[in-house]
Amino acid sequence: MDDVKSQQQTLAPHGGAALPTGRQFELYGGGYRAVVTEVGAGLRVLEYDGDGPRRPLVAGYGEEEIVHSGAGQLLLPWPNRVAAGSYTIDGERRQLDLTEPATGNAIHGLTRWLPWHATEQAADRVRLTVRVHPVPGYPHTLELAADYRVGHEGLSVQIEARNIGRGTAPYGFGAHPYLTPGVAPRPGAADEWSLHLPAEHYLAVDERMIPSGALEVDSSPYDFRKPRPLSGSVLDTAFCGLQRELDGLGRIRVSAPDGGAVTLWLDRGLEWVQVFTGDALAGDHRRAAVAVEPMSCPPDAFNSGTDLIRLEPGQLVTHRWGIAYS
Repeated sequence: MDDVKSQQQTLAPHGGAALPTGRQFELYGGGYRAVVTEVGAGLRVLEYDGDGPRRPLVAGYGEEEIVHSGAGQLLLPWPNRVAAGSYTIDGERRQLDLTEPATGNAIHGLTRWLPWHATEQAADRVRLTVRVHPVPGYPHTLELAADYRVGHEGLSVQIEARNIGRGTAPYGFGAHPYLTPGVAPRPGAADEWSLHLPAEHYLAVDERMIPSGALEVDSSPYDFRKPRPLSGSVLDTAFCGLQRELDGLGRIRVSAPDGGAVTLWLDRGLEWVQVFTGDALAGDHRRAAVAVEPMSCPPDAFNSGTDLIRLEPGQLVTHRWGIAYS
């Protein structure tokens, strides 16, 4: 049965204008509150108040704001960058639109600004779907679904992608939440936090943020296999070789001095994570939160082929990840 709180209207409270990110789907469960948007099926709000005061777990944005810096967006059918927007598959050279003009790359896929449709709703859950139709550089048709739930274990997200077209489709997934360990985001706050990222390797990149090779984190500034402060670390870096726990999940944790911590977990098949400390962001967003981005493949996988999924016609692939307060 649908819950009234999960059915906010597209109209803003004043003036009758549509909200920039469309309908807002508000979810409650287990002490958690999440707000998911119609535009892009993004995560605009995630909070926890099960032990007292309300604690923000992501740095989001207001309901009358446009998404900034990819906050909470889903990245499909590729995460991160495609160098020069150009790639070859099965002998065919293709050219995507250059959506990152500063570097001349195609970035973060095709679905961030599309309207997704709610097909199932409840007080603690919403399922949104969208169909990606062929565009220049990506002549494929995909059926995508994003299933968000909140409960005592926190937020869990399941992403599904099915190729409903005729040809083999190159495919990858990513998400772009900015984590905050139960404290309000503010400029420079990341300098007070610690990061635990049990990954064995990181990617070196060139001036256009395209990978030039994988390196061991050992004896490097990118070794967070034991928790350590973020102060002095400038990260916009992809990591792999994630150590997994007995339940098969990988976990990345951002902790505050007061003992509060937020954990992002990712299931098998999501073998990469991009960490971004927000140094390139302007004003109030600079180092105000830490983006921890689960990915199924690294940057520029359309060219390197590393962990790239080749979705055959009719094939379905599923990804699972989530966020919890501890």
